[in-house]
Amino acid sequence: MRPVITGLINRVPKAGANRNCKMAKITYIEHGGAEHVVDVPEGYSLMEGATKNSVPGIVAECMGGCACATCHIYVDPAWRGAVPNANDDEIAMLEYASDVQEGSRLSCQIKVTRSMDGMVVRMPASQG
Repeated sequence: MRPVITGLINRVPKAGANRNCKMAKITYIEHGGAEHVVDVPEGYSLMEGATKNSVPGIVAECMGGCACATCHIYVDPAWRGAVPNANDDEIAMLEYASDVQEGSRLSCQIKVTRSMDGMVVRMPASQG
């Protein structure tokens, strides 16, 4: 008898599993340099893509409620134009994040689109 695995990680579609499922390949880079390349379904947040694929460094204590800043990332300069501007709630919450710099965003507030295929995001040292 095969074990049944019910964790959320197994609910994320694999690339090529459904040709109608639009995916974007996102590279998450830990502060120490370790890279995690993940296929994230369109419509998921960058935070969901990371947490559902066990990417370390994205804690997401508030589970995407824009209330904790534990999903803080740096969007790579080449990709900053591909993401919408931060709203007032996100800007206010970033005031509580460590190591804020140009390109700082909360990954829970960025919904993945197919045009983000190849995007690179980095994690700050405070989330290592």
